Amino acid sequence: MNLINRQCFKRWNGWLCIGLLLALGAAEVRAEVHDIRATFQPDSANPQKNLFKNQTPSEGFCRQIPTACEPIGMFSLIARIPFTANAPILANHADPRQGGMAKVPSEWRNVTVTHTSGDTKILQLRIAGIGHETALPLPVRELTGGRWWDDLWEGGAWVWAPPPCRGVGTVTAGEYGYNSFWIVPEGAGVCSKKAKFDIPLAMRYLFFTYAYELRAPDPLQMTSGEYTGSITYHVGPRQDFDMGDVMIPADNLLTLNFFLDVQHTLKVDIPPGGNRVILEPKGGWQSWLNQGRKPARLFRDQTFNITASSRFKMNLQCQYAIGNDCALWEPTTGHPVPLEVSVTLPAGLADSAGQPVNRRPLRRDGIGTELFQPSVYLDRKPGTLHFEVARDAVEEMLKPGGARSYSGNVTVIWDSEVG
Repeated sequence: MNLINRQCFKRWNGWLCIGLLLALGAAEVRAEVHDIRATFQPDSANPQKNLFKNQTPSEGFCRQIPTACEPIGMFSLIARIPFTANAPILANHADPRQGGMAKVPSEWRNVTVTHTSGDTKILQLRIAGIGHETALPLPVRELTGGRWWDDLWEGGAWVWAPPPCRGVGTVTAGEYGYNSFWIVPEGAGVCSKKAKFDIPLAMRYLFFTYAYELRAPDPLQMTSGEYTGSITYHVGPRQDFDMGDVMIPADNLLTLNFFLDVQHTLKVDIPPGGNRVILEPKGGWQSWLNQGRKPARLFRDQTFNITASSRFKMNLQCQYAIGNDCALWEPTTGHPVPLEVSVTLPAGLADSAGQPVNRRPLRRDGIGTELFQPSVYLDRKPGTLHFEVARDAVEEMLKPGGARSYSGNVTVIWDSEVG
């Protein structure tokens, strides 16, 4: 008996889209592009932890204060899109859109990621935080009559986030600049700060930092290789990233490209000598040799250990065949007999209908074994191959007329290339 493991790893390069918006005045649309990469590799030390690992290093807030982000699976990147005020910010403005504000896409959005085979899955994404590197046109003490940032904005400096946003208690500040970050709850609306003093032209945000959360697909339901997808956010007044009507961005689009690399494991181990299968009656040949009692069947159960994080299919290749089954051949008489082969898989592996796999027949065409799917990562779990010659065939094999010896090679294939 021969055993074959077959896996397929395919990759393709990412791509960049550049769009052009034709509008009144021929306004140019520019895009900031960020690539986000995540990898799934099964971990035998944590077989229940079937999650992607984000491989894109955080920038800005989550890099500076990882303890605020790691427990909740949040990451941050810097969007190098400057904003410049198109008008003075007036003290005690009634409209939140005329001051310091932020509204980001904090609700979950679906991103379709596609494998080179055409398989698609849904990745979910939301923006979970926003930060600004603010630059004033004049020193803050000059704007506030000798006071500090806490006096420039109603409710205190931007470290004190306006609801529904939440502050993180950490900032950096100077005479002209203030770097702050706000946590944005799911589905939050506008978070705004009212100026208590006039801020003349032209306050700026040198860049903004955004934090994101991901809900990745179940990697056990995915094919080995790379999945890619993309989402584009609009930046500007009343768009996805909205900083109000005064603060105008230099770029209009923020595109996130996703690359999910699935590195599955499929391995089958047979104990030493297990590739040579000898079929015998139950209890051995003594009843036949001593009493002439013909055996009801010939069989052998061969155990194996399987390590699997991916779906797979199974089928047979045969040296000799009868119909859709393998066969054993007697060269002296030229007599073949059908060999029935079936498989029992360990708990945690099921068929396409979610049913356990117990003595499932293996056929040359693979019908009935087109898909087996793990619900958890299996690390060297035992399964069984069942080989049997049924009663009718045994009757033929034991007819008088001389010694006979039946043999044949059977190749059992575990194949991760599932269509």
